[in-house]
This record gives sequence, structure tokens and C-alpha cells, in this order.
Amino acid sequence: MVKKGGHMPTRPSLAVESDLEISPALLHLIRDCWTERPSERPPIDTVKSLMRSMNSFRNDNLMDYVFNMLETYASNLESEVEDRTKQLVEEKKKSDVLLYRMLPKYDGRQVAEKLKLGQSVEPETFDSVTVFFSDVVSFTKIAGRGTPLQVETIGDGYLCVSGLPHRNGQEHIKEICSMSLEFMKSLSTFKIPHLPQERINLRIGAHTGSVVAGVVGLTMPRYCLFGDTVNTASRMESNGKPGMIHLSSDANQLLHVVGGFQTEPRGEVIIKGKGVMETYWLLGTTYEAHRTMIPVQEPVVRNNKTPPPPTYDETSAAPTRSVTPEYEGIYSEFRKQTVALG
Repeated sequence: MVKKGGHMPTRPSLAVESDLEISPALLHLIRDCWTERPSERPPIDTVKSLMRSMNSFRNDNLMDYVFNMLETYASNLESEVEDRTKQLVEEKKKSDVLLYRMLPKYDGRQVAEKLKLGQSVEPETFDSVTVFFSDVVSFTKIAGRGTPLQVETIGDGYLCVSGLPHRNGQEHIKEICSMSLEFMKSLSTFKIPHLPQERINLRIGAHTGSVVAGVVGLTMPRYCLFGDTVNTASRMESNGKPGMIHLSSDANQLLHVVGGFQTEPRGEVIIKGKGVMETYWLLGTTYEAHRTMIPVQEPVVRNNKTPPPPTYDETSAAPTRSVTPEYEGIYSEFRKQTVALG
């Protein structure tokens, strides 16, 4: 009650009867010790000194014992309170870190503070985001060839989204496609230590559209996405192929607006719950496509006849040529010279 600043607690009366010999200093000391403001209370050493001075003419063995016990108890109590406070601070840090990891990076702290205060977090609509789904192909088979300890089955899928909670214009499709290509690039050199001959493949799908995002749950809050965009992105992944990045027509259309990436039509695909959809494969960036196109030197002119210029297939790394039988020997010799110089 005193700590919470409530009403004045009941105190004993200090009215001194005439036939009792009580020192006025003792009465003042008692009043000082039970004051409601901790800063105005005398420290235990001062109380001990005053009590000894008031009882200097008496046997102080009992008083010394009492004060020693109180001093030891107070010291132990302060030490225990300090240790418990440190433990509380550490546990609070751990819980905050866990909570921040479960919420978006940009406004996760703001959302977390609202949750800790018991306030509700309103869901929000985002008109244009890109949702990414990936799945490790044959993950169960690969895991079965090892000796892991199964603690909990949570699946091998991964969901990622760009464009929320921080709106980034049209950059979300670019970020998702760049991340997808980096995933594939890193897997090309990744090896399983105990299965060096086994190759890990990802199946990736992406779709662009609108979603609703919000925090769901009280005991274990989670930042969740809702909407048909999430379902369509999941269908893009499940209907894709290992080692390929599958895009919907909406994602491909926005990707061409942003530019910098190379795609090719896959054709019409029957998607569960959607019917027939036109989908695309993400092949890479246009920079990589131009970099892999090797320039070809002009061949030597013989008999005043020049062979037709080579044609390039932009979807492959090596150039293809339209060669007539008359000039096949010229190109064969040129290939040998190119290989020798390379």
C-alpha cells in the first residue's frame, strides 16, 4: 500500500505516558523509520548508532545481536534482489528479441510495443506486393539418408514477401527476382557434407498482387498474410519444376515494366482453383545474358564471297550460326583457331 502511494497506513500511537521513561530521540527515530518516502528514512547504520547511544548504559549484547541479524538479512536481501533484477532484465531481452524476430523488420518494434501493452494491431491492406514461395525438392528423401534427430516437423517450404510493411513502389518484384536468382546461384556450388554426390534443388514460384497483413494470436503472435495473392504464389511454386523460377503473368508483366530481367513463356498451365493460366520462367538478368554472348570475329574472305553473319539465340549462352555447306569448312577452321586462342 505504501509503495503504490495509497492512503496513509494505520500507525501506532506514540503518546508517552507520564510514568514511562522513553527518550524523545527514540520517538523521532521511530517516526523517521516509518516515513513513506524511502529517501527520508535513515540508513541502518545510523539507526544502529543511535540505538547504541540511547542504550549505552544498558547491556548491549542483545541489541548487537538483533542489529547484526537485521544487517545480515538486509545485505542478503539486497543481493538477492539485485540478482533477480538482472535475471529479469536478461529474460526480458530474450523475449523482446524473439518477439522482434517474429514481426517485420521495419515496424516490428512498434508492433511489439503495442502487443506488450495489450493493444490491438489493426490489419493493413497493401495494393501491390510480390509473394515468394520455395520448396526443397525431395527434402524428405535427402533427410532420410542422414541421421538427424527429428524434433518437430515444420516442413521445408519458405514464404517471403517484398513490398510490406514498408511500401517500396515497384521494387518488390525486382527484389524477389534477384533473391530467387541468388538462391539458385548459391545452390549450384552447395554440397552436402555427408552426401557430396547429392544435389539440392529448389522449386520457386512468385506472384504479384494485393494482400492483407496483420498480427494474429495473443500467446504466440505471428505476422500473417491473407489474400488470393498468397494462394496463387503457392500454386506457382507447386506447379513449377526443380531448379526453375516460375512466375505468374502479373509478376512477369510488372517485371518487364521494371526491366533488367529475362523471361520466357512457359505456356498455358492448369492451376488448381484458378483454371488455365499463362505462366513464365525467369531465366536471369539481361546483364548476364549480354555478358555471356561472345562476339565473333569476321571470318577470312575467300573467293570474294563472305558468309552470312551469325545469328544469336538470346536464351542460350553460346551463339548459333546459320551455315551453308559451302562455308562449313571456313567455320570449322575458324572454330579451331578460336579454341586454340581461348
